[in-house]
Amino acid sequence: MNRYILRRILQAVPVLIGITIITFTFTELAPGDAVSSMIMAQQDSMSDIDVESLRARYGLDQPAPVRYVQWMGGLLQGDMGVRIRSRTPVAEEIGRRMPATLQLMFSALAIAVLLGIPLGIISALNQYSRLDYFLTSFVFVGISVPGFFAALAAIYLFGVKLSWFPTSGYSTIGADFGFWGNIWDRLRYLALPALVLGLESMASIMRYTRSSMLEVIRLEYMTTAKSKGLGTRVRVLRHALRNALLPVITVIGLRLPTLFGGALIIETIFNWPGMGILYLDGVTTRDYPLIMGMVLISAMLIVISNLITDLTYAIADPRIRYD
Repeated sequence: MNRYILRRILQAVPVLIGITIITFTFTELAPGDAVSSMIMAQQDSMSDIDVESLRARYGLDQPAPVRYVQWMGGLLQGDMGVRIRSRTPVAEEIGRRMPATLQLMFSALAIAVLLGIPLGIISALNQYSRLDYFLTSFVFVGISVPGFFAALAAIYLFGVKLSWFPTSGYSTIGADFGFWGNIWDRLRYLALPALVLGLESMASIMRYTRSSMLEVIRLEYMTTAKSKGLGTRVRVLRHALRNALLPVITVIGLRLPTLFGGALIIETIFNWPGMGILYLDGVTTRDYPLIMGMVLISAMLIVISNLITDLTYAIADPRIRYD
């Protein structure tokens, strides 16, 4: 197992390097740079000499390959560089925003798993019933509705009309409700963006759970288990679900990168203080060290999620071993 994990990590290194090269190349191919973005934002008229002096101050006068090698050299020493506009370390900026993004991501994933798997099982056990048709319709809606539209609809319905949840922010500013009160306040702000972010993932997990369960419950060993007098709960949870989990685990593993990308959009809509606004600011200002750092974190998340998915297979099915 340890050799397998080490081999996967070593295989991921050239992939991550390739991603950074592609990202840096496309950033360079885009017109303008961080200095021109600052000039446009401030609506300043500067001479060519002043512009070149400003570009030299930020190191943008160096050729692109030189700047990439310098960035990679700093990365190997644990330094992601500094933001061009604010001159603050990129790692520090990401470190401040990452906890809020991870909190939103894994809350959405927990909602998707805890609701998607049971509802998928219920739908499979009640195939072609009204309940099955209702749940299947919900799956189609959850997969089809764009995340930004679901977010706006949720804000209007649950935030504006019903006033059940706050519509933006992370917590009540300046309020002190005590330990448990602050936790409840954070959960109120987290609930709506997490539900919206987890909607598509929950629908996908429901769909694959239903499909996988329908295949398993028709197998001969399930008929044998029923003939031996085993109850429905034992047959479904102990025999059917465990064998039906492998494709569902794959879906859950693939949802992590999708949730990260969706979180960037949802954070912007709900004004959630995560990496979404930071990434948008980096792209808008052409801040290549910030963009490179954000893309690297995203790529590492995908690699880690794939590794966790592979290792979870062995837990779900003991016949699978990694040597």
